[in-house]
Amino acid sequence: MVKTRLYIARHGKTMFNTIGRAQGWSDTPLTKEGEAGIRELGLGLKAADISFKAAFSSDSGRTIQTMGIILEETGYQDLPYTYDKRIREWCFGSLDGGYDGELFQGVLPRTKAFQDGRDLEDISYEEIANSIVEVDTANWAEPWEILRHRIYSGFEDMAKSIQASGGGNAIVVSHGMTIGTFLWLIDHHQKKQMIENGSVTVVTYEDGQFTIEAVADLSYRLKGREMLEKKHD
Repeated sequence: MVKTRLYIARHGKTMFNTIGRAQGWSDTPLTKEGEAGIRELGLGLKAADISFKAAFSSDSGRTIQTMGIILEETGYQDLPYTYDKRIREWCFGSLDGGYDGELFQGVLPRTKAFQDGRDLEDISYEEIANSIVEVDTANWAEPWEILRHRIYSGFEDMAKSIQASGGGNAIVVSHGMTIGTFLWLIDHHQKKQMIENGSVTVVTYEDGQFTIEAVADLSYRLKGREMLEKKHD
């Protein structure tokens, strides 16, 4: 059987990304720079001659906009495409839309998990989720068990659907914290790292298990950029 593989891209750079706001379940569109970066990604994926059987994204506007550009640039406009709210970004509750610095360097360090001088690098995704729930005055933030289950099940069901149709590749567009959490759920030894806009994380699915092949790979974008630069020379 053909191997099942998910190519998971982070959406393009948005207005909130640009000014350093925690986007969460709030939403802003891609900037012109963000759109250009995703055009690079689409061209790079096409140049790599990767065949896709299906497309999936969260139901957020920024991932839908990103996927539209990818499908256009790769020539896959007719690909079966499904929105799945399970692979949305984390909800930051009453802090959604606030500045990143205020959330991650101001509010969260005052929670229980950050006591004894621990910083963000020392804190697990579970502890971050618990801290957000602790400070969320609106009671919108998701408890870890709900967050963990919805993210993993979302990606797993995508992989299962591809596997059931004989295997192959799917293109997926999701969010930075969501992708990072998924990787940690696959492998608890996976260190937190920045998932750049327009980067691609690749996982394979076989015998009910995910394996990480690549994390936050920017080579497709760089290839697309080279192609555009040569075209304009």
